[in-house]
Amino acid sequence: MNNRVIIRCLATTLCCVGVGCKENNESTTAPKPVAADNTAKNKADRDANTKTPIDQSESSADVKITADIRREIMKTDMSTNAKNCKVMTENGVVTLRGPVSSTTEKDRIGALASSATGVVRVDNQLEIATP
Repeated sequence: MNNRVIIRCLATTLCCVGVGCKENNESTTAPKPVAADNTAKNKADRDANTKTPIDQSESSADVKITADIRREIMKTDMSTNAKNCKVMTENGVVTLRGPVSSTTEKDRIGALASSATGVVRVDNQLEIATP
């Protein structure tokens, strides 16, 4: 095999990995991604009174509280949704938001937040996601 053939084979292989294209150079198209529609879930974030991660205080005490809670959540055996919940702290008040898989996860995250050093109060707004 000469270098030109090897390069062409490599290029064809690299272009086709995971797409399922054919050896005979027919053009193929990758499946079109399905757009996620979070419009309904995101409406709550438009309300000026709803806490979002942007509302996280920059004080070192509040940042430490949020980091400690996040660290504890990540150590647990919970759903990906639960591990990705929003944790925001302002003046020692922790707000929890986002979907979780069960009441058990909601309560467990609330308990982890409540037990963190420096927490004044926990506003547990976690929602049980419907399958």
